[in-house]
Amino acid sequence: MGSVISFLFVAAGAYGLVVLLVYLGQARLLYFPNMPSRALGPAPDSLGLAYETVDIATEDGVRINGWYVPAETPRGVVLFFHGNAGNISHRLDSLKIFNDLNLSTLIIDYRGYGASEGTVSEAGTYRDAEAAWRYLTVTRDIKPERIIVFGRSLGAAIAAYLAGRQRPGALIVESGFVSVPDLAAGLYPWLPVRLLARFRYPTGEYLRAVRSPVLVIHSRDDEIIPFAQGRSLFRQAREPKQFLELRGGHNDGFLVSRERYMDAMEAFLTPIFGR
Repeated sequence: MGSVISFLFVAAGAYGLVVLLVYLGQARLLYFPNMPSRALGPAPDSLGLAYETVDIATEDGVRINGWYVPAETPRGVVLFFHGNAGNISHRLDSLKIFNDLNLSTLIIDYRGYGASEGTVSEAGTYRDAEAAWRYLTVTRDIKPERIIVFGRSLGAAIAAYLAGRQRPGALIVESGFVSVPDLAAGLYPWLPVRLLARFRYPTGEYLRAVRSPVLVIHSRDDEIIPFAQGRSLFRQAREPKQFLELRGGHNDGFLVSRERYMDAMEAFLTPIFGR
């Protein structure tokens, strides 16, 4: 009996230690600015795309870095929020797709990513998004109704946050999750993640405040964020809304399903922005 009690005490202590480590190390489980690297790789001109490097000051004084990639005859401008790993130089395929759709793009690195200053945090990513919006609407004098706010994975939550507080022409949410606690509860059912979570990113909640047309994109093959999360986001979005199902993994679904992806983008964008 004594050995059983000792085992239970040891197991409880080990479990408590795991819980504590997860609680303290959440930022390292969520943000991966060094994977594969913070160093910028090839620029858009490696794909034949003209671009400008931009530095944007946030309201709390952090300088964030980005690229503005103009289309030759743009019908709109994409404000691009990427996922939780790497930097803007790892999104060249998407920049090319948007350019082929006659869309200019502003893509930024969050604070603590790429060549941006600061340390990443949830509140910080929202400030970075607001600063990028101000850059487009104030510095470049682009009308809000000509802006498509686009977010992939973690960026989907940031995009939904911004679109719920502003009024862009459209919002595109790709490979997104309902919230960090909701996603983590499925990944770690043996941990009280809803109680432990210090990061929220409640994409579903933000979507309910968006009044612009919404396109939700998700792959049934997504190995990181389950397809059910994308379907849940679609249910929570207001009309008008569309859903696009892809094939392919979390990081390459838009490439594996490129033709379908491009056609659906065109069908969604044309009624709003023309050709």
